[in-house]
Amino acid sequence: MGPVTAEGGTRLTPGRSDRARALAAGAARWVSRAPYLRKWLVLGVAIGAIAGLGAIAFYAALHACTELFLGVLAGYHPPTPVGEGGAMGGVMGTAPPARPWALPLVAGLGALLSGLLVYRFAPEAEGHGTDAAIAAVHHNPRGVRFRAVVVKIVASALTIGSGGSAGREGPTGQISAGFGSLMTRALDLSPADGRVAVSTGIGSGIGAIFGAPLGGAVLAAEILYRDDFDAAALLPCFIASAVSYAIFGAVEGYAPLFGYAGGYHFGHPVTLAWFALIGVIGGVIGILYAKGFYGIADLFGRVPLPKWVRPAIGGLMVGAIAIVIPQVIGTGYGWVQESLGPQLLSIPLWIVLVLPLARILATGLSIGSGGSGGIFGPGMVIGAFVGAGVWRLFEPVVPSMGHDPAPYVIVGMMCCFGSIARAPLAIMLMVAEMTGSLSILAPAMVAVGLAWLIVRRSDDTIYRSQLRSRADAPAQRLLAGLPLLAAIPTARAMAPPRLVLAAGLPADEGLRRMDAAGVQGAPVVDGDGRFEGTVARTALEGTERQGRPCGDAADAGAPVALQETDLGTALEALTAAPASWVPVTDDDRRVVGILSTSDLVHAYRRELADNVRRLSDPGPGTGLYEVRVTDASPAAHRELGSLALPAGVLVTAVTRGDDVVVPTGRTTLLPADRLTVIGPDAGLAVLGTVERPDRR
Repeated sequence: MGPVTAEGGTRLTPGRSDRARALAAGAARWVSRAPYLRKWLVLGVAIGAIAGLGAIAFYAALHACTELFLGVLAGYHPPTPVGEGGAMGGVMGTAPPARPWALPLVAGLGALLSGLLVYRFAPEAEGHGTDAAIAAVHHNPRGVRFRAVVVKIVASALTIGSGGSAGREGPTGQISAGFGSLMTRALDLSPADGRVAVSTGIGSGIGAIFGAPLGGAVLAAEILYRDDFDAAALLPCFIASAVSYAIFGAVEGYAPLFGYAGGYHFGHPVTLAWFALIGVIGGVIGILYAKGFYGIADLFGRVPLPKWVRPAIGGLMVGAIAIVIPQVIGTGYGWVQESLGPQLLSIPLWIVLVLPLARILATGLSIGSGGSGGIFGPGMVIGAFVGAGVWRLFEPVVPSMGHDPAPYVIVGMMCCFGSIARAPLAIMLMVAEMTGSLSILAPAMVAVGLAWLIVRRSDDTIYRSQLRSRADAPAQRLLAGLPLLAAIPTARAMAPPRLVLAAGLPADEGLRRMDAAGVQGAPVVDGDGRFEGTVARTALEGTERQGRPCGDAADAGAPVALQETDLGTALEALTAAPASWVPVTDDDRRVVGILSTSDLVHAYRRELADNVRRLSDPGPGTGLYEVRVTDASPAAHRELGSLALPAGVLVTAVTRGDDVVVPTGRTTLLPADRLTVIGPDAGLAVLGTVERPDRR
């Protein structure tokens, strides 16, 4: 089947956009044919470069907003960690706000501006970006809009810079994840490669902004699942993280974020008890963080006010808390720096003990209300003060703890967020890189292991988009039950499209043609006949009165199947599609067919029947039969493995209703099952009463 042209569409003179799409089609062909290492070397470098540049852009925007809102309007300069040198300069001052009464107003104003921006231009940019990026990896790697990335940068800078309790990892991770999604669309990457590209973006962006490239690379593979690990993302993210770290560090410096706080040397087994205590408390606080955050988010979801107003309410409340506890303002990384040294003693003990709970509340109010920012950073601040609290309480009476709070603060950061993020290894590595404290890893394993066990028993996670394991991915569950899909070419299963619309076709004409074709959606192609997206009837109805073209309503991130792939790969696109069909394109991005769920099922049944027919003449005296199990059959309600099948009798398939089951010894036979059996006619009696064994 050749490429399909748009019905009734006017052939347009190719312009810049068409030439760009032709160039992208050529790049897509190169990527699809490139060896694994060459492909991911190029893609990894590209993702890493964008991650590094995006981190620099967001860092500058955040600094500018902080200076304006907190510095100019509230007269407050929160401390910053020593690693924030470079162009910005590190500030270690802890002077109280000059105008504390202004903190609620400033935080409320920044949150209001952020809410207006998000809900006007990109509602998906609300909340913490890492969870949205994880969801994109699992469900539609092509679906992250570039607009959402830009909005996320500005909205997060407004939220955090005005005093919201949030981290900066969410925006930076979403920037590079968005670029990975853009590459997936532009280069028509397979669903598997698209998942790797987006997860690589998450890890390289977070690794860049925290100056932790190794931890970021491991995070990309670990954060996607609660109890699993995606090794396929490791090599691409090693490349991307190294590039992003090099670019970001060239501007902001390469020193660890919290300096070199790694003077600790493990010297006595007794100290493991104190790290174990921090691990237990950290796990409990981690669970409280997740439950508290989402509990506050649920409360805000029931507030009968416009969504763009809710972040302002949360900001006002955070500012009010900050009048008493200014440590809840902003990222809080400067206060973590204070807790790593003797300056911790200058912070009142009640603030040290209360701050983990105050940060949970402030983060829920800032981000759970609909504000924009990350929850990774607040989790580390919470964990840091869990460790600091244990040291402050017991150090005066237990000399063996030592006079340096740094190891307890560092381990607190690792165990609290590493456990509730279900990424203990990645967080351990990241915190070790951020503090230059690799020597702390041995006792940290005790604390992190205990915290992880506590969180795992509760089945909680701070990232609700995580799947339990790779087997829980929608496409993987189906592929496990339909193993022959990988042997069926997509081209064999696809059908001719009933309708293809030109991008320049008016929306009302597009609706008329959908009605005539009896479809609820159609592929959209550009003036050169290349795929531009899919459009649903509901989207055209919204643009009909405005007279806009169909291309304006097309979803450029819609999943697409590639003609040269197999149905196992195409199934991943189908499971991500909003409808029950996807367009099929050739290597020049031209629409050559449509693949629907029913097409896939019919192709699978044909392939299964063909495979069975190939065995239709297994030998003299042996045939292929269909046996129907009845209520009176001795085999009814029994497992296949428990039947004494004679030598030469083989059950190859069990047809149950419209489903075909691949039989195993644990398959229980039910009345009305139809068994496809190879063997001598005389050997079928063991299966019970046969209504009519029809030899094929």
